[in-house]
Amino acid sequence: MRKILRFVKREYLAAVKTKGFIIMLLLMPVLMGGSGIAMYLLQGQVDTTDKRVAIVDHSGIVTDLVLNAAEKRNAASVLDKETGKKVQPAYVFEVIAPDETDHQAQRLALSDRIREGDLHAFLEVGPNVLHPEGDQSTFRIKYHGKNSAVDNIRNWLNNMINPYLRKIRLSEVGVEESKADEIMTWLQVEAMGLVTVDEETGEIQEARKTGEAEAILVPVVLFFLMFMLVMMGAMPLLQSTMEEKTQRIAEVLLGSLQPHQFMAGKVLGGLLVSLTGASVYVAGGVFFMRRLGLTEFIPFHVIPWFFAFLILEIVMVGSILASLGAACNDPKDAQNLTFPAMFPVFLPMFIFMPVLQEPTSAFATWLSMFPLFTPMLMLIRKAAPAGIPAWQPWVGLVEVILFTIFIVWIGGRIFRVGILMQGGAPKLSNILKWAFRG
Repeated sequence: MRKILRFVKREYLAAVKTKGFIIMLLLMPVLMGGSGIAMYLLQGQVDTTDKRVAIVDHSGIVTDLVLNAAEKRNAASVLDKETGKKVQPAYVFEVIAPDETDHQAQRLALSDRIREGDLHAFLEVGPNVLHPEGDQSTFRIKYHGKNSAVDNIRNWLNNMINPYLRKIRLSEVGVEESKADEIMTWLQVEAMGLVTVDEETGEIQEARKTGEAEAILVPVVLFFLMFMLVMMGAMPLLQSTMEEKTQRIAEVLLGSLQPHQFMAGKVLGGLLVSLTGASVYVAGGVFFMRRLGLTEFIPFHVIPWFFAFLILEIVMVGSILASLGAACNDPKDAQNLTFPAMFPVFLPMFIFMPVLQEPTSAFATWLSMFPLFTPMLMLIRKAAPAGIPAWQPWVGLVEVILFTIFIVWIGGRIFRVGILMQGGAPKLSNILKWAFRG
């Protein structure tokens, strides 16, 4: 045991003392939430160049609305009220008379103006938009631009034109304008939790409003954090074991260590590396959430499960990778075995969203009970606000413990033979023979 602990210390210090570990520790939050951080930092970075949009109104009822709305919007939003600095682009609309003789030629001419940079986009309104009946082509509203699908002006026009057309339709059937506003009022269906009872007072507590952050962000952050920590602690074991074997370092180490001690030291060293990173991120996350006043979103009930499943995942995947690394004789062999060995980690990445959306479904339940996928999928189900039966995480935990013991035993047999085997690419038949026959 003393030899194993010394080797674990050597593996751990060799990893955490490197600049790469420090850099990875700092960059991992950026890699996990880089897009969100970038959006937050760049939210004030807006292209304030005026957007010139041509409008071809075949109906004759939309142009005045658009021009008046654009004038009000430009007066209210383009300049900062305090500094007078331009913070938003102005929407400048150019009215183009419809060419009823050749629609396509007119569309082509306007498209050419967009390509030349004279226009940002053009809006074409069908003649029957007020009463959309008959031929669909007569009541379409089309917005043409280089990047029209994600253009803010298209959304602005969409949210303005449709309510206006509805009001006109209502007025035509005799509904007063004041009543039209009431009729068209949109009431959002609010996401609420469940009503509870205070255990101390016995009073019924009002249900708490929930949001996307609690329903999606917290489980996803824990899920990807486990993925990144597995990549940090377990992934390098295949390559490092292969290098120590090919450089004959393993032979020297085996002079004082048994093969199972050698493998245990590698796996436990990787485990300590991951736990170091996990402790930093969890403690840092809890600290910042409290400073931001978001303590209610901290999943304290899930954190112990996170560490339990992380430990088992690292030991399980690390044993697989270390044993396969012992079977490799060159970097090419290690490269070929990396993806199959990491399959238990990669597959949950493709299916975590259906599992998160329906955590209590039969698909999510049975897949999370499969030991190879249990640590990651059971964690995301446990963190979901919907909750899961209390017995399922415990059953999953027992299954993973038993399966991890089996994997460690199998991996030890492969490691014992493979670490001293030289020559020839590792074949599946040989690896299976080493695993079950020794």
